[in-house]
Amino acid sequence: MISSFRQIILAFAMLLAVALQTHSTWAQTAEQPVAAASSGIVAEQRPLIDDLKKQISGYQQKFKDKADADAALADLRLDLEATAKKLLEIGVSFRPRLTEINSRLEQLGQPPAQGQPAEAQIVTDERTRLTTEKAEINAVLGETEDQLIAVNKMVDAISDARRELFANTLSQRVDINYSLGSEVAEAYGRELQTMNQRISSWWRFVIAFKWQSMLAAAGMAAVTALVLLIGGQRVLGHLYLRDATVEAPSYLSRLAVAFWSTLMRSLTVVVFLATTYFFLDYFNVLREDIASLFYTLFSVIGIVYFVHALAQAVICPGAPNWRLVRVAPRPGRILMVLITATATITGLDYLADTINQIATSPLSLTVAKSLFATILVGLLIFSIALLKPLEDQETGKVKPWPKTISYSLYIIALLPVVAALLGYIGLARFVSQQVVINGAVVVTMYLGFLTARAVSDENALSSTVFGRAIQTRFGMDETTLDQLGLAASIVIYVFVLLLGIPVILLLWGFQWSEMTAWFLNVATGFQIGSVNISLVAIAIGILLFAMFYAFTRWFQGWLDTKVMARGKLDSGVRNSIRTAVGYLGLGIAGVIGISAAGINLSSLALVAGGLSLGIGFGMQAIVSNFVSGLILLAERPFKVGDWIETAGVGGIVKKISVRATEVETFQRQSIIIPNSSFINGNVGNWTHRNKLGRVEISVGVSYKSDPKRVYDVLMEIARAQPLVLKNPEPFVAFKALTPSTMDFELRVHLADLSNSGTVQNDIRFAMIDRFAEEGIEIPYPARDVKLNLEEADVLIEALTSRIKAEITSEGKKPKPKPV
Repeated sequence: MISSFRQIILAFAMLLAVALQTHSTWAQTAEQPVAAASSGIVAEQRPLIDDLKKQISGYQQKFKDKADADAALADLRLDLEATAKKLLEIGVSFRPRLTEINSRLEQLGQPPAQGQPAEAQIVTDERTRLTTEKAEINAVLGETEDQLIAVNKMVDAISDARRELFANTLSQRVDINYSLGSEVAEAYGRELQTMNQRISSWWRFVIAFKWQSMLAAAGMAAVTALVLLIGGQRVLGHLYLRDATVEAPSYLSRLAVAFWSTLMRSLTVVVFLATTYFFLDYFNVLREDIASLFYTLFSVIGIVYFVHALAQAVICPGAPNWRLVRVAPRPGRILMVLITATATITGLDYLADTINQIATSPLSLTVAKSLFATILVGLLIFSIALLKPLEDQETGKVKPWPKTISYSLYIIALLPVVAALLGYIGLARFVSQQVVINGAVVVTMYLGFLTARAVSDENALSSTVFGRAIQTRFGMDETTLDQLGLAASIVIYVFVLLLGIPVILLLWGFQWSEMTAWFLNVATGFQIGSVNISLVAIAIGILLFAMFYAFTRWFQGWLDTKVMARGKLDSGVRNSIRTAVGYLGLGIAGVIGISAAGINLSSLALVAGGLSLGIGFGMQAIVSNFVSGLILLAERPFKVGDWIETAGVGGIVKKISVRATEVETFQRQSIIIPNSSFINGNVGNWTHRNKLGRVEISVGVSYKSDPKRVYDVLMEIARAQPLVLKNPEPFVAFKALTPSTMDFELRVHLADLSNSGTVQNDIRFAMIDRFAEEGIEIPYPARDVKLNLEEADVLIEALTSRIKAEITSEGKKPKPKPV
């Protein structure tokens, strides 16, 4: 590798000498600015490459020094990944210039062969200059590739080292010598004496010089915690404070109280401890060793309190009606003590490890502490498994855990004890610590998931105090409140995942810097094949789409109510313009959202081609209806509110969209008619330009009546109707002479055809009354029945038989007895 690298350097030096020799000639040509610019690319990137090489050398030394520190290795890996990214950016920066050089060389072509005419000197000089520059850039690219390979090898080595550290921690076995009890006791006494001296000296220093800073830090932390506690109770108190007056709270209310009470109470303590540590460190009150001790102590207090608050929220020994698990009161208190004690022993094991590092305790004392802690944790978990805490709903007696839970607890209890007794102290400590802390986190997340699922149930939110308050405050109906509950369920799911997963990863040994880098990589973009997906860009695209769509809806309403309504435009015109603006705004919002999400619209060409093929074969009707809808909106043969008839369907137009039109019949039935039916078929519009129309009422009278008198009566009835227009004047048509009646038809014009039903009823009622007064008869239709002799004989015989049968049946009936 080194010899090849030297050869590349020598070749680069020779090419550079040739380039310097021809530079004076080339500087006199018209392309001098281009040459200066091209040589400046390497000169511009050279200082950055040299700095990165120095950084990589420093990283190699740091890797050798910190090979046994997991946190340092994780940070070093992040630095190396950032350096690799910079090296890639340097390589990419040379691509445009290399493309330009290759294109120019292709234009110049190959040098003339022997025996061919010589080319111009300026062409030869330019080819030589471009070839030299290309070799220079390739040499620099080779250098960056070598550095990138070294960085990638170091990243792989760090990953291997971290895996080896983790494996050694779990698989390393310690020979336990139980005969060293007196030696361990002496080491423990020396450790106590050392820690007493360190803490005493620090405390004397604080009392002498930093007591004001100490009080200020404690006061600020107390104020911060009180603000969070009081403000949280006022703002979110209804979510986690138990109401003693509620005898049978809903399952959702119990879940919400358990989850939020655990979160808010633990958050208050954690904020107090974190603020105290921050201000103590800010005022330089903490010494380095004391700072490490305080950090571990505060962490232990926060973890133990969190586990205790979680157990209390789930078991609720003081408020049985709010408990999530049917645990009897007395076993519930014992269970809470055992759970809190398990968390306390695990936390003290953490603290003991920090004390061992500060006091540089011997290995035998460290092993003894870890052995004692893991065995004690195992015994506590075993005691939890033996407990009979559950309460039978029918008998009220206590019963043990289900077999699945009890067997799992036995395995969890025995595993760290057996591992510790066999000498695998690291494995035993890891199992006991992860069981307690991860178990608490998983249970809390499970409560959050249960809450989210319960919130999404139908009518679940309306049964809570919070839901009823929202419903009263904003006047929501039950459907809207259910939709709000579904949205709240999704938010709770996301919140629990974002809060719980990082905590679990931290407890499993991942570093915060690693998780931050992962999140940024996922959020800013990750590659799937040739497609780059960015969650941030997608979120921005969705947000922009929602914003522009909301603006479109607002603009539709403003245009309709503020502009077109003042212009006295017809409702149909307003509907067409509003619909067109809505579709246009939706299309613009879609294009903006897709572009902001980082989706290349040109990549949709394949989809568009497939869509065109589908349109040609299976989507003809859809496209036909779509185009027909556009034609209807533009041409407007009918509009919203018109009375139309088509294909045996008549009614009022309620909505015109690009695919179909909604028509409401007079029976209040909504019929969705494809738009192509209106374009390809006949459509009758009773109110196309106005609502003026004619109504016809037919009537037949007897031949005994005077036709002229009938005519006069019908005209009088029509003229007496207030809704009948005087111009055009009513008209009576003598239409036909049938075998039984003389048929007349009264024709009247109305200003609004929607009143035709009322007018027809009034006219018919008036006809009955006036015809009765005038003696005009409306006869039944005459019917002639003709029978031949054979049919008459058969009919007479049938009637005779029927009469005889009825007489016989009457004679057989029993006579009523006298009373």
